[in-house]
Amino acid sequence: MAFFMEVLIGGLLAGVMYGFVALGFVLIYKASGVFNFAQGTMVFLGALTATGLKQLGLPLWLAIAITAALTIVLALLIERLVLKPLLAQPPISLFMATLGLSFVIEGVAQVIWGNNARALDLGIPDVPLDWLLDTSGVGVSTFDLIASLIALALIGMLSAFFSYTKTGRALRAVADDTKAALSVGIPLQRVWVIVWSAAGLVALVAGLLWGARNGVQYSLTLVALKAFPVLIIGGFNSIPGAFVGGLIVGASEKLADVFIGPMIGGGIESWFPYVLALLFLLVRPEGIFGDRIIRRV
Repeated sequence: MAFFMEVLIGGLLAGVMYGFVALGFVLIYKASGVFNFAQGTMVFLGALTATGLKQLGLPLWLAIAITAALTIVLALLIERLVLKPLLAQPPISLFMATLGLSFVIEGVAQVIWGNNARALDLGIPDVPLDWLLDTSGVGVSTFDLIASLIALALIGMLSAFFSYTKTGRALRAVADDTKAALSVGIPLQRVWVIVWSAAGLVALVAGLLWGARNGVQYSLTLVALKAFPVLIIGGFNSIPGAFVGGLIVGASEKLADVFIGPMIGGGIESWFPYVLALLFLLVRPEGIFGDRIIRRV
């Protein structure tokens, strides 16, 4: 039982982090109805920039602050150079623009900072919690717990922002009907800048946490791939759905890898979440918390 609980808790903590990465996708989708393919690259760019500035001799807090400011500048540039020219275009055009944007960001990051892997120390110890290990025999990493608490706090703050603030309601209005939102005076450009800035800051925090865990390297962009099953299960336009979907993906992949993997040769952790997502697509394609789509025929 102690081993089962250790695997389950480890999976749930990893799931919170998956949900946090998926949150960046949800923010963009809620405001524009567009799937932002560049979110994974933004996760990597935030971690790489902060690490690069730190290696230049800046304190970590200052490197993070400068990176956050640069993230907001990047959001302004994306709105002016990418989104505004495509304002009246179909969603597929915006999606293709974010796809191209991901390659541009990755290439620019490589030119500026190089392609060497970097270590990142946030000062959070990666050791088991002694009191939990002594009392129950369950080993839970201090780093995983603190990182999950940080992610949970930000998820809660953003969920409250979308639900209870005037700007948050404006973002939801833009997502529901762009033309109607414009007709009542909601400034679409300002909304998109806010959303992309928020998504960039989420990507920065996610990149720092994942970079401290796995190292800052180009494979960080692949972390966003785990967000796909999270979004399918939780719903593309739901912040709580990103959290719940992350928990389901994290727990199921760890349990499947430990208890089912040995029966079929292992390696199940990398693809089991996608099988689970396919099952959800067959039963509830809009996800647990997603808006049910009703079409008149």
